[in-house]
Amino acid sequence: MKTKLFVAIFGVLILTSCNNQETKEINEISVKVVKHYEPTWESLSQYECPEWFRDAKFGIYTHWGVYSVPEDESDWYGTYMYKEGHPNNKTHKENYGNPKEFGYKDLVQLFKAEKFNADEWADLFVESGARFAGPAGEHADGFSMWDSKVNPWNSVAMGPKRDITAELEKAIRKRGLKYVVSLHHSWLWGWFPTWDENTDCADPANASLYGEKVPKTAWQVDNGHNYYKVNPMPSAEFERVWLEKVKEVVDGYSPDLLWFDNRIQILSEDIRKEMLAYAYNEAAKKKQEFVLTFKRPDFPLGTGTVDLERNRMPKIYPDPWLTDNSISKQKWIWHKDLKCYPTNNLIDDLVDIVSKNGNLLLNVAPHPNGTIPEEQKQRLREMGKWLKLNGEAIYESRPWLIYGEGPTETKTGHLADMQFDGFGDEDIRFTTRYGQLYAIALGWPESGVLHVKSLGTSNYNGNIMNIELIGHEGKIEFNPTIEALEIQLPSTKPCEHAFVFKIN
Repeated sequence: MKTKLFVAIFGVLILTSCNNQETKEINEISVKVVKHYEPTWESLSQYECPEWFRDAKFGIYTHWGVYSVPEDESDWYGTYMYKEGHPNNKTHKENYGNPKEFGYKDLVQLFKAEKFNADEWADLFVESGARFAGPAGEHADGFSMWDSKVNPWNSVAMGPKRDITAELEKAIRKRGLKYVVSLHHSWLWGWFPTWDENTDCADPANASLYGEKVPKTAWQVDNGHNYYKVNPMPSAEFERVWLEKVKEVVDGYSPDLLWFDNRIQILSEDIRKEMLAYAYNEAAKKKQEFVLTFKRPDFPLGTGTVDLERNRMPKIYPDPWLTDNSISKQKWIWHKDLKCYPTNNLIDDLVDIVSKNGNLLLNVAPHPNGTIPEEQKQRLREMGKWLKLNGEAIYESRPWLIYGEGPTETKTGHLADMQFDGFGDEDIRFTTRYGQLYAIALGWPESGVLHVKSLGTSNYNGNIMNIELIGHEGKIEFNPTIEALEIQLPSTKPCEHAFVFKIN
């Protein structure tokens, strides 16, 4: 006989309502206490993910920089353009000439961002329903999108001649959103073929962009996924500059969320601990509710918030977590043939992630000129329309006892979502908010009846008084059976995507 859930559910729902208020009161008190972090893993484990992140659920960041200029199909254009025979190499030769004569550094002058408007971007992010947003501060290409003093290759000195990070900070914060900066610059070690004398990367005059001269073994990829087989490991000078760039972002722009790409594990343990301690202490001095995310295994669990790339937790995770995915199934940056996910997939993914105690950071791929293409705008506006109607089941929500039900199993592992095709009509996810239970159907069954097995009387013996379908004006009929709670669907859908039922 299956375990009865009613008593546990009743207690959890009451405690959820009480605990949300208590947690906010405790959090308000804790903000006033200025913590100090030492560069030790024990001290760094004081990190606590703030409530604003738990409540926000949805954010946006952008992959936009010099690498966008060629409008070519690879996110790794900067390194593949130098690989003889690679499609990016062929494209580069056709459009710009020999990479030795016209290298990646020469693309900088073509990155003008002439139509970039931070206020237009921020307005779109608000319209999408995002609660946090920001740019990729520096990708793997060594070009900083801020007014850097340690790196002469930056967006103020060259290219756009504008502080992109500052402009977006001002526009995003002006609209009440939390500000995000992502950093990918640990990839720079060996990213460009500085060992290859047939490229401009080998010229010591270009070292401040391409990095110091290293052997080919400094960049090894095992089966396309293992980026940690590095020989030699990064030099002390590389680590110094890497850290100084982080400090410039922390000091100059005070991001609410500082996001790191993987491959930080190639850096020494001491420099990683020093960076975390610096970021946390600076945020504490400013009484800032600060989030720092990382990909495993770059830092020990508990010293930051875990981020998964194109991946998600298979079930409810006890701590809040983040997944970063792109608006395109295959690409992070703009190219001429970019194909976007259907809006339905994006909303279903958001619901699934939130039901498991996670947040979604969705990547947008702007055009090289600084505009966001219409197809991407459409997806974001449709997500915002859905959230405006159904956001009460998403924002400030917490997981229920189980994340959901249904036959579709999401894939797990790094980049697993690239092989995931989406959910079906029988997939349902649960959330709670201040004691209210929500069942979110990811499809609209053709039979006209939604079967919620987790709320059948063999699993749940609570007294369901009534059910509301958000966006629908009329009464919703339902029938509890041993196998499932049967919900009669109305003749018309209240919205275009996932459908939210309030179980009272």
